[in-house]
Amino acid sequence: MAIGFRKSINVSANYLKAKTGLWGLLNQRHLSPCFHPNFSSPTSLNGKNYRNPPSFLGNSTTLFGSRRFESVKAGRQEELRYDNGGHQDQALDFPGGTVPFTPEMRFISEASRERIPCYRVLDDNGNLIMHSSFVQVNKEDAVKMYSTMVTLQTMDTIFYEAQRQGRISFYLTSIGEEAINISSAAALTPEDVILAQYREPGVLLWRGFTLQEFANQCLGNKSDYGKGRQMPIHYGSNKHNYFTVSSPIATQLPQAVGAAYSLKMDGKDACVVTYFGDGGSSEGDFHAALNFAAVMEAPVIFICRNNGWAISTPVSEQFRSDGIVVKGQAYGIRSIRVDGNDALAVYSATRAAREMAITEQRPVLIEALTYRVGHHSTSDDSTKYRPVDEIEHWKMSRNPIARFRRWVDGNGWWNDKDESELRGNVRKQLLHAIQAAEKVEKPPLSDLFTDVYENTPSNLIQQEELLRQTIERHPQDYPSDVPL
Repeated sequence: MAIGFRKSINVSANYLKAKTGLWGLLNQRHLSPCFHPNFSSPTSLNGKNYRNPPSFLGNSTTLFGSRRFESVKAGRQEELRYDNGGHQDQALDFPGGTVPFTPEMRFISEASRERIPCYRVLDDNGNLIMHSSFVQVNKEDAVKMYSTMVTLQTMDTIFYEAQRQGRISFYLTSIGEEAINISSAAALTPEDVILAQYREPGVLLWRGFTLQEFANQCLGNKSDYGKGRQMPIHYGSNKHNYFTVSSPIATQLPQAVGAAYSLKMDGKDACVVTYFGDGGSSEGDFHAALNFAAVMEAPVIFICRNNGWAISTPVSEQFRSDGIVVKGQAYGIRSIRVDGNDALAVYSATRAAREMAITEQRPVLIEALTYRVGHHSTSDDSTKYRPVDEIEHWKMSRNPIARFRRWVDGNGWWNDKDESELRGNVRKQLLHAIQAAEKVEKPPLSDLFTDVYENTPSNLIQQEELLRQTIERHPQDYPSDVPL
């Protein structure tokens, strides 16, 4: 009975293979190589521009391998080059690429002995590393990048102090991660769509979001685009293609893939860039997003700020893999590890990733190694779980702003006078912005119940009425500066 059943299966499979070519109809795929020198592929890319890497990185077949075999036959010929222990021509045609057989029982190692190298252009002293490949930055762009990094740092410092004074309810800084914010933003175009987490205000700052707009959002006044309904630092701007930040971790990742796929369907010359922390990679949304992006070949760039800590949880307690970069390869996504405190490295990698995402219609993962010098938020005291000398080392010796300034200084584009004027002007503008935002009245109570439905449903009407009755009974418990 069992023998007859097995024979029946074999006959059916052979019939399907002969009549329909079932196993050969799919255009087979290869896993794309990780975007670093240790991974390569012998085949070529299909489609327009797929064979051409970005011009500024040279004509490297090592960095730019293929995603697909041109056919199952071509794939089989490639795979049969392997020595199968005397079992030539024994291979399995399977969706994804021909799989060779081997008589040996070999498990894939859980980790490589050597960690994935980290792409770097500037050393800790701001000097160019010999033979480094990077995108040249002109004086105007370099000065703007540096000035915006200083502005972001100053904004974080003053808003943090404002929270401690009770003028705003909550704040979260980007101190130590300014290079990732500003350099990645500088490598993009205004048409590229941003889905950020809560530590990327520098991207908005680069795109022209004013200090007054930042202050209005943090104070939740009537000029806040979110009408005071979001927590502070949850910015958003339609004008700047910046989706409003949401608090739940990693929810922006699959949303970014969907947005990128829509750009692809519309034939737009743009990509989506989404940011997240190392802690976000522990969420299911991260894995769903990477698989979604790889399968749909969506033009999306994932930028991970691996700062070593998910609030108080170190990466050693989050995962056993070699950081985030190897997870990209597991899902078939080209990936690179970058020194997140090196502005030129982040800029160059993001520029390259953007060109690949758009011209090749593929996702790219960037893992930026950095360090969160500040506390996780105003609700955190990181000295309870991190050594103070560790924080000071990254703050002083590996400061991304200081490193980039040395390079800008070395080119003769900046001096101490420029530095003093910049910091003084930014501080004055910020203090004025906060004072002006405090004078603007709060959004009216009715705004709590609008902008969701075209016609307000009965349950919301009842809730608003109940709230107003409660305020009338207990006026002392309700803020007096909110119009009823």
